[in-house]
Order: sequence, then C-alpha cells, then structure tokens
Amino acid sequence: MFSQPVALVAAILSFSSLVAGRHTTAPVKFHRNFDSTCSSIASKLSIPNATVLSSELVSKGTNLTFSQDPLCVNPQLSPPSLVIPADVCRITLTVQTSDRSGINMETWLPRNWTGRFMSTGNGGNGGCIQYADVTYGSALGFATVGTKYGGQGGMTGERFLNNSDVLKDFVFRGIHTGVVVGKDVTKTFYGSAHTKSYYIGCSTDGRQGLNPYKTFQKILTESCHIYNITGSPDAASFVPAKVWQNVISPDIMKKCDTIDKVKDGVIEDPNLCNYDPSGLVCSSSGSGNNSSCITAEQAETVKRIFSPFFIGNKFIQSRFTPGAESTLPALSFLLAGDIFGLSADWFKYAVYSDPNLDVKTLGPADWLKNIELDPFNISTFSGDISAFRNRGGKLLTYHGQGDAIISPNNSVIYFNHVSDTLGLSRSQMDDFYRVLRVGGLNHCSQGAGAWNFGQGLFGDTTPGSDYLDPEKNILMATVRWVEEGTAPDTILGTKFVNDTNSLGVELSRRHCMYPFRNTYDGVGDSTKPESWSCQPVSDW
Repeated sequence: MFSQPVALVAAILSFSSLVAGRHTTAPVKFHRNFDSTCSSIASKLSIPNATVLSSELVSKGTNLTFSQDPLCVNPQLSPPSLVIPADVCRITLTVQTSDRSGINMETWLPRNWTGRFMSTGNGGNGGCIQYADVTYGSALGFATVGTKYGGQGGMTGERFLNNSDVLKDFVFRGIHTGVVVGKDVTKTFYGSAHTKSYYIGCSTDGRQGLNPYKTFQKILTESCHIYNITGSPDAASFVPAKVWQNVISPDIMKKCDTIDKVKDGVIEDPNLCNYDPSGLVCSSSGSGNNSSCITAEQAETVKRIFSPFFIGNKFIQSRFTPGAESTLPALSFLLAGDIFGLSADWFKYAVYSDPNLDVKTLGPADWLKNIELDPFNISTFSGDISAFRNRGGKLLTYHGQGDAIISPNNSVIYFNHVSDTLGLSRSQMDDFYRVLRVGGLNHCSQGAGAWNFGQGLFGDTTPGSDYLDPEKNILMATVRWVEEGTAPDTILGTKFVNDTNSLGVELSRRHCMYPFRNTYDGVGDSTKPESWSCQPVSDW
C-alpha cells in the first residue's frame, strides 16, 4: 500500500502513516500557476475507474458549506460548514471499486504545500468524510484526502446488507483506494510526488489506519453485553441517566478523583479506581429513581458494568472506564437501555444479513459468532507489524483515559501484544511505537482534563502559531519524530476555560507515554504542568 517509510498518528483504534524526508514547514516551490492548475486539473487526470466530479479554488476565509447526508453531520468531525483557514484546490471524485461498490473522495491540495500527504479516516460505520480532519491537514500544508464508502448512508450500516464489496471497502479497500488515487492526484497537480505520507484518525478512523487488532467487533459486541446488564428502561436492573449523573458519578468522583492527590474532576489514571457502589444501596425499599441511593439490583448492574467482559473464560474487553459514566457517549449510547445503533446495524447487516433482526434477543453465542466472523480480515489481532517497522514507520497513538466508547486499556493491550510478538524490549518499542495516555480526555475530544493537544482542528493553524508547537501538537510531534528523529516523551495538553480558546487556559498538563503515569508532586499549582512528572508504573 505504501512504497515509502510510514509514520502514524493515532487515537484509540487509530494509527497513522508517514513517509520519510526532511522536516520542514516551508511550502514546496510550485512552478505552476496554482489557480489555473486548479481550474484545469480535471482534464489532466486519467485514473482508472475514477471520475472527477469537480475542482474548485477555495480561498482562505471562505465559509464552506458541505453537501452531505444529514446523518454525517457532526459538530466536531464533520460540521455542516467550516471557515477554511488556507487556500486549497478542492477536487471531488468517485472511484469504482467493483461493479457494485465505490467510494466518494475529496483531495484538498493547499497552496502552501509542504510536500507531505495525509489520509484521513471515518467514524462509526464509515459513510462520512471527516471534513474537520481534511481541513486541518490541508491548513497545515498536507495534501489531504477524505473518503466515504458505499454511497450515502452516513453512520449507519444498511449499505452492508448483502453486499460484501461495500463491506470490503469499509474494512480496507476504501481507504487504500483513496490513498492510491489521492497520491496520483497530488503528483499530477504539483508535478512532483509527495515526500512523506501520514495518516490521522480516531475511533474507527484508527482501525482503518492500520487495521491492527480484533477490537472493532469486540466493541460492538460490548454494547450488547452492556444492554444485557442494564436491561431496558423498565427493568429493575436499569439505572436512569439522572441516577448515573446525580448519584453514582458523584460518588465515583468522591472516592477516586483524589487518588492522584488532586481534586479537579479528572481521574488521571482510572486503573487505580476500584469502585464499589455498595455504599449507595438504599437502607430501606428505596426507589431506583431516588436522588441519593440505588437499589440492590442497580448496584449489581454498576458492579458488572465496571468489571471486565468475559464470555465463559474468554476475555473480550476491559471494563467500562470509571469516570466516563456521565459523559454524553455513555448516557446516549451505552447506558441508555438500548443497543448502540452501530452495534445493532452491524449485527443486522454484516453478521446476519437480516434487517428485521431483534438485536435485543442476542446472547453470548451470537456475540462469539460476531467476534469470530472475519470478513476481509477485519478482526486481525496480529502483533507482527515488523514490515511497518522495517520500513521506518513511526506509530504514535493516543487514548483518552475518560473514553466511554473504547476502553483506554485496549491501546496498552495491543502495544504489549506487539512487544511480545516481535520480542522487543521497551527501548526497541520506543524506537517506532509509543502510546500517549491522556487523562481526562473523552472519546477523541472534550473532557475535564487537558484534552486539546493538536489531535484535530481545535486551535490556530496559522503557520508558526503556538498550537502547532510539536511540544503541544501530536501531529507535528509525529512529523518531528520522523523527519528529525526526535521522539516525543510527553505532549502538553491544554484545557481552555469553558473549552473556549479565547477565554484563556484553565489547566495544562504534559501527558505521559506508556508505561509512565502522570504524577502530581503534592506541592505546586496542580493546573501547571511543572507540578506533574511522568513516573514509571509498576502495577500494570
């Protein structure tokens, strides 16, 4: 897929791909007229199975509205419109991948091209271009590609029904095709090939980046498992959202927030939080909707939620993350007394090919079938990424320790699996693969902690801005690692007041690489990074 060394930026499931060359943020000298090249590029492109739909010059400052399926609209990943921070030539294409499948893709080519190429992934079930990532990459001088698979469909899975080619696109072929075509478009436009190739993404985006481990199906299975624990809203075992928010979550924070010696709403390392809800059980026959206590049945639900997921003796997933229970993803998707929509679609359209399937009736045998089902090797848990390593690839992943959708321990489990498979020491792993553990980060973004560290379009992308400092920006830290050989030991994250950059900094913290833990010195201002240090962890 890649002909050059690759480097990766990843979130959670995400892995990113880079190609080597000299680190520079200066634009590559362009020997053509950018504007006229953009207007005429469609006639110059001749790519098998590809059709150019449009090419347009989008000037810096343009408020660009995106024409997309309503199901794709997401305030952070794919908003309905964005103010474009740099001049780009926006090229839209369709590419047939078979006689019954194809991808829609966009290649954004910046006027200030640095010679770098970037591919982006998708969230959920892969039917949406992540315009925020495409905008972010192109603003930083990357020729950037975004793709969506299977036509319209947004985040749902209907397009998988009885169409293995669309499923194949989702698993690997779609992103591969986008990369190949995107690089061809880039070379034709600029008159020279890229010098480095990167991939950035989070959640499903991460799985698409390297497709490294058997997590995607386990995550979808976990949603069914959690429903089996909670039951529907009329079940005695069900815990309403207001009880999670007003009773259980405050009790968790009371017992675990200060494990790191700071009361700040952040459980820096949830692995240290062994929560027991027994003390919340009503002393008499109290209601499960009580404002101060829960029933014995609800306490059992909470205990099981915060326990590892096994089917028989088979380990499936790490436990739900303490501290993430009151976040929007948890209350809306996993703890709402229903099957998470992505999970329901996967079982209906990819596993059983039955749109009328009642997913609430599924049990352990069905969950195991899903996990063992391996369409186009989606479930690969191979720890042998030696080919990637041997090409000079660099893999930098991050995982929020407040992630409600995917257990933060998944990234550590895979890191250790690679280490064991390849027989590599910690220092040897550090040469090409690092895992950043971000306290107080929810799923990909937001959270009570210093969650903003350059993982997306969350700051000033003007060249030379503080936001692009490699010490504070995980993407630029990866670039520096590959292109200058300086590997990051920490990334400085920031939490702005009310998550609004213009209101100033609420707290900053240097996030540590596994196997180190962010540790407060017990003396200094806990909102300042100098009061924390990365200490080796002995209790993994």
